[in-house]
Amino acid sequence: MQYVSTDKAPAAIGPYSQAIKAGDFLYASGQIPINPATGNIEGNDIKEQADLVCRNIGEILKAAETDFDHVVKTTCFLAEMSDFAEFNAVYEKYFTSKPARSCVAVKKLPKDVLCEVEIIAYLK
Repeated sequence: MQYVSTDKAPAAIGPYSQAIKAGDFLYASGQIPINPATGNIEGNDIKEQADLVCRNIGEILKAAETDFDHVVKTTCFLAEMSDFAEFNAVYEKYFTSKPARSCVAVKKLPKDVLCEVEIIAYLK
């Protein structure tokens, strides 16, 4: 098992790791729209927040020496299911390999953000 961490993605805001390599897989914690340079939530709408979330995921993937094409599963959390179509419009620009996915609306997300995404990537 190997911990993966980069200062180009938000630091963990709790007792967890950004990501862990275990065997042939990378398991990344959920990412929210935090600007890693400032530690602040950014984005006024679902599209802006989803884009920052995906860019943060991209940085974790780079730190693990992989990319979006190797993501095999995502779990997406939305504060409002009414944001589903706009979220998808951003998501599909990054996850072009169409990994398996779950997408659910939840009552509340950390720091009152609009979305959170976690990933599993295959490393071989």
